[in-house]
Amino acid sequence: MKVKFLVVWGGLFLGTLSFAQVAVSSLDSMAITAVLFQQQKDWNNADIDSFMEGYLKSEALVFSGSVGPIYGWENTLARYKKNYGDPIRMGKLQFDVLNMLSLSDAIVQMQGKFYLTREIGDSSGYFTLLWLKKEDQWKILSDHTSSSK
Repeated sequence: MKVKFLVVWGGLFLGTLSFAQVAVSSLDSMAITAVLFQQQKDWNNADIDSFMEGYLKSEALVFSGSVGPIYGWENTLARYKKNYGDPIRMGKLQFDVLNMLSLSDAIVQMQGKFYLTREIGDSSGYFTLLWLKKEDQWKILSDHTSSSK
């Protein structure tokens, strides 16, 4: 599975080298940010299951954080539920989008910042998301998030 993922990921990366990175169309930008801010709303309603609807429901999904990569939608869901299983640990989330680049008609890279305000201690950091357009819906294929505090 990991080898297959790396081959696919490497192919996507090498394929993008031959194309200029261009600005994301306004329609795609609006669609992607709508998904992201729906995730923010779902998180702030302590609804991890709805929050996860923004991710590609596939074994190809990868979430990379402080403990390394987690592969697959179900494993990512389990990670979120383990680490943020109640409203106190979830707190209130805010996203700021820093930039978006179109790597192809169906792949967009986004960099942003997150702020998590909680009674048990605030956290913030940066994220890089790869969005995949599949069946006219944008979903997160890869999420690399690092906390700065």
